[in-house]
Amino acid sequence: MSSLKQLKRQFLEYIEIEKGRSLKTVENYDHYLTRFLDFAKNDNPADITSDSIREFRLWLNRQGVRPNKSSNETLSKKTQNYYLIAIRAFLKYLARQEVKSLPGERIELAKVGERPLDLITHEELSRLLNSPKGTSLKDLRDKAILELLFSTGLRLAELCSLGVDINLKSDELSIRGKGGKIRVVFISDTAKNAVRNYLSARKDMSEALFVRIDNR
Repeated sequence: MSSLKQLKRQFLEYIEIEKGRSLKTVENYDHYLTRFLDFAKNDNPADITSDSIREFRLWLNRQGVRPNKSSNETLSKKTQNYYLIAIRAFLKYLARQEVKSLPGERIELAKVGERPLDLITHEELSRLLNSPKGTSLKDLRDKAILELLFSTGLRLAELCSLGVDINLKSDELSIRGKGGKIRVVFISDTAKNAVRNYLSARKDMSEALFVRIDNR
């Protein structure tokens, strides 16, 4: 029978290769699972029980945010859930491999209070979008960035990955997001015009859509 450490390594390889998770996600899962296995102090999948999970949750809830912080400060419920999500995914993997252990479905996440939304007003949004007023390349770039972000809801990393070959003839963009998954976003005419104006002023040969501009 494979040890938990061996199974953890196989699981991490599985989510990286088969599930297409990013290296950062794999590193995080490795951290969460390693901390759990160190706490459990056993190497037998069958020894993972509801009681051992409960004890680990209690231990997590009593941990300081940082080692130099006072012991009465605890990890947030959201952070604790990251550990539980990793453990649950690992246990589901074990079940698919027909390794006897606690069913992943037995793990419930901690309830997290809803975060209040800090909504921007229409006037604030208008001022933001109209803040680049000039015709310099930097103003045209910043205008294109703001309009594109507002129109599509792209993540910053997704925005930075765009190239000058962006298709402005369509109302849709296919974006490769987190985990390599493709999703479709919609782009407004205002955003397309802002990007066209910016591209028409570009004189460099970079293939990236948005480039650093020297202010000197």
